[in-house]
Amino acid sequence: MKRLLLIISLVAIGYAADAQRFLGALAFGGNLTQVDGDEIYGFKKPGFNTGVATFLPIHEKFFISLEVAFSQKGSYQKYAPQADTTMPYYNLRLNYVEVPLLFHFEDKHFAMIGTGLSFNRLVGVKEIEYGRQTATNVNNGVYSTNDINWILDVRLRIYKSLRLNFRYAYSLSKIRTRTFSNIAGDEWTRDQYNNIITLRLVYTFNEKINIEEME
Repeated sequence: MKRLLLIISLVAIGYAADAQRFLGALAFGGNLTQVDGDEIYGFKKPGFNTGVATFLPIHEKFFISLEVAFSQKGSYQKYAPQADTTMPYYNLRLNYVEVPLLFHFEDKHFAMIGTGLSFNRLVGVKEIEYGRQTATNVNNGVYSTNDINWILDVRLRIYKSLRLNFRYAYSLSKIRTRTFSNIAGDEWTRDQYNNIITLRLVYTFNEKINIEEME
């Protein structure tokens, strides 16, 4: 499934590169993420987010984009002061290959806003609890290998074809269900979801910019 999805996406991008109506783009930046439902709070886990995309103009101000990206997500909690074990060291890294499909609106060639879905495939997992690496991996079923995110995407032109890209994404289905317990013997179960803030630079190729239209 992963290979088929990548092949379809790369073929689409390759086809777009030969079509004058299509625009190509490169994106590079990072994520700040958390996993909702893991009893740890805050966007404390940084990670890379980089990809290639193609844009299809469907109207003067409307575009559809298809992207293939590598995106790192996860969760992090350091030891509390004085190594208080009630707040243990935790570090989760989830690596995904994702394929966002978005619909965009651009105003005066300056601000672009878009929304859509991102289809994610888990390709790597590393989890540390209480300072020790767990046996969790891609194949043992602890984390779902597929994740679909809703995306809100905002892009502001910095200079010519270079834009600053802010993106917010959230899992539409759970990535894991986990049971927690405390020293009193109480247990509770929570579903977990990826929660992602992304900041990137995006450079668009073959873009024709009319300066007068931007004024």
